[in-house]
Amino acid sequence: MTTFSLVTAVYGVERYLDAFIESLEEQTYPHERIQIVAVDDGSTDGSLDRLRLWAAEGSFEIVVLTKENGGQASARNLGLDHATGDWITFTDPDDRLDARYFATMAAFLERHPGTDVAAAAFWMLDDATGELSNTHPLRARFNDGNILRDLSVFGDYFFGSAHAGFFRRSRLEKLGLRFDTRIRPNFEDGHFTSLYLLDLPAPKVGFVRSAHYHYRKRDDGSSTMQKSLLDPRRYTDALRYGHLDLLQRAAASGGVPRWLAGLIVYELSWYLSLHDARDGRTAAKGEVAAEFHRLLGEIVALLPQEVIDSFAWRQLKPHNRALLLHGYDAQPWHATEAVIDKVDRARRLMRLSYLYTGTAPSERLLVGGTEVRPRYAKIRDHVSHDQVRVHERLLWVPTTVSARLQLEGRDVQILPEPRRRPHPTVRPLQLQRLLDPTPSPLVPQPERTATPAEERLLETARGRRARKYADAWVLIDRIHDADDSAEHLFHHLRAHHREVNAWFVLEQGTPDWERLRRTDKDRLVAFGSEEWKLLMLNAEHLVSSHPDTAVSRPPALGFAAPTWRTTFLQHGVIKDDLSGWLNRRPLDVFVTSTPAEHASIVGDHTGYTYTDLETVMTGLPRFDRLLEAGRQVGRTRDLVLVAPTWRFWLIPPQATEHQRREGLEPGFLASEFVQRWTAFLRSPELAEACRRHGLTLGFLPHPNLQQALPLLDLPDHVQPLRFEGTDVRRLVARSALLVTDYSSMAFNAAYIDRPVLYYQFDADRVLAGDHVGGRGYFDYERDGFGPVLASHEAAVAAAVAQLDAGPEPLAPYAARTAATFPLRDGGCCERVTQAILASARPVTDAVEAGGG
Repeated sequence: MTTFSLVTAVYGVERYLDAFIESLEEQTYPHERIQIVAVDDGSTDGSLDRLRLWAAEGSFEIVVLTKENGGQASARNLGLDHATGDWITFTDPDDRLDARYFATMAAFLERHPGTDVAAAAFWMLDDATGELSNTHPLRARFNDGNILRDLSVFGDYFFGSAHAGFFRRSRLEKLGLRFDTRIRPNFEDGHFTSLYLLDLPAPKVGFVRSAHYHYRKRDDGSSTMQKSLLDPRRYTDALRYGHLDLLQRAAASGGVPRWLAGLIVYELSWYLSLHDARDGRTAAKGEVAAEFHRLLGEIVALLPQEVIDSFAWRQLKPHNRALLLHGYDAQPWHATEAVIDKVDRARRLMRLSYLYTGTAPSERLLVGGTEVRPRYAKIRDHVSHDQVRVHERLLWVPTTVSARLQLEGRDVQILPEPRRRPHPTVRPLQLQRLLDPTPSPLVPQPERTATPAEERLLETARGRRARKYADAWVLIDRIHDADDSAEHLFHHLRAHHREVNAWFVLEQGTPDWERLRRTDKDRLVAFGSEEWKLLMLNAEHLVSSHPDTAVSRPPALGFAAPTWRTTFLQHGVIKDDLSGWLNRRPLDVFVTSTPAEHASIVGDHTGYTYTDLETVMTGLPRFDRLLEAGRQVGRTRDLVLVAPTWRFWLIPPQATEHQRREGLEPGFLASEFVQRWTAFLRSPELAEACRRHGLTLGFLPHPNLQQALPLLDLPDHVQPLRFEGTDVRRLVARSALLVTDYSSMAFNAAYIDRPVLYYQFDADRVLAGDHVGGRGYFDYERDGFGPVLASHEAAVAAAVAQLDAGPEPLAPYAARTAATFPLRDGGCCERVTQAILASARPVTDAVEAGGG
């Protein structure tokens, strides 16, 4: 007798099949009672051969089927036609099962004969390390052990994962239920499982904690789920034939049950949070986005609002909850509460935030009983899949007096923290606790408890040995290299502000370390050392050109709450929308360089949370040295500098503990990026123009791409250039022409009136958000400092024409430079210094008399 049939859809997973098969062969449940139905869905690797070998040698009844590629749903349907077990499950072939998986499930089903569906517990399998962790967002469903839940009673519970579920074959046959092949690339599981349960008045789901399903998170990002964000069908077909179809069926049959609504909200929460996390890298743009929002509007209209409002299985950020609750209503809506989401004790200010949709509500702010206007305020737009449906009002007000806020003539409640679910009735913390120097939820807390050694370090940090670091300014560029704005500001402070206790941090043993220790040995601290920890524990200001977590919130100091204020000097001029990345950084001073850049950060209806309070237009500190280098070189230019930026899809993610992106993605050398740029560098016409004018052709790829230089087959006349150990300012100053694609180095060249050319062969992909950030205020055709070309021939011709015309920018581009940089006076370092000093002083003019 066959108790279980395991149906698995196999496509291109040869490298995972041995681990999958091994986990099945190790099952302690009698193998003769398990049937395996493996359906190869047109794999182009050796998956089918491996399955056939297993069928010949394995200890189960193994049915191997093959078909043309048609997707997971069609493969599972074919397998269902051959399944004979009483219970059917749909394990994915890149996952694994605990050795007692089937034995545990069989014992549970025997104890609970009324079970409709049994659900195994997900354990996350790290593809890179092989480690297992109980970290799945829905793990709390299994907190009570192996238990049968009646979803008509426990409506907050739901289940929608066919690969970790066990279904009665008799019910599947009674319903004639199959996976809907139109639902791609995801949610066919949720649709299938929900249809199975939907007409049961009291569906009973067994949550079996002791049955461990090892869910693999692929480290190469190649799984269906990981790739689905760039598949347009995720935003159209999956919603239309999956989510909406279920809700319409339920509504027509008497109403949407709570468990189904919870499943749909859970699925939608991933759409919203993944969009936020990936900074806009999504297929939901243009017509696809318009269809996504049309379908989402129909979906939320069928969802009970109280299910959305109380949803707590995973974090649903306030603006995303507002989108689902109010974003598709015809009438404007505004929150009935404002949240104190940030407190700046040094400036004695707190930031109020409230959400609204549609037209902004009328607003009155009263401080100390007097109506005032906040000097630092803005409207932030929350972009979700190419559309803005939720706005956020941000207002900085004094903490020293009471504040009242009225919207549409009515007082709104001011809360010290966002209302947390699932406990909305818990009394919020008192406002005074926020304003006192005692810990609060708005003050970053240690990520872990200090070890005894770390406790001793904390004691040392309060002792005599560390007094030299009191009120320190810690300056750092990247962890592993310098020669950017932080280093230049450091030198300015040592020369002109000796009253500032300035220190420079860098990784020991790097080329810049060896350079700096010759002149600044007494003020140079090795990153990660015990001295660095003492320095950071006493720091007043952290000043960096890179606000990555490794710099601004180092994991090595997770045992201590950060007390420093953070200044972001910037690595270049921002031209794209980086709000999704920078809003997550704790910035107290945000440096900008041009009027347009500044407005793109602080202006209304941008995506940034920053206002004129934090954001200062000073210019980059390194611009001072750049201006000096430009004057020294003058018109004697001997270099054509080719400096493309990197691509998100060609480089692995950055490590949390440091700032390096190590390794290259497979296919890097064959990529369009490499082929296009090497073809440009090999151009005979360009080489001849360089020879004719006595110019060297230099290639300086982005720091993230420097590792690829030895792998490139560059012609002999091209000089490979590196950032480490190189005075990049002088390279720019020597340039008769800078050729780039999207790099902010173009602003450096323009700052000292060097010609620029943009070669953008992949603009459709990069500017659509597949790189870093989304399209910003800067239009290369309208605002750029040189011509924008897409083809190889046109780019080469334009480069040759500029070289023949001489080393100065042509008239239209020279005028743009003058308008972009109205102030080029060598005073950037001093302006930044004064802004940092001001950031630590109380603000006395945060509000102005008179309403508005």
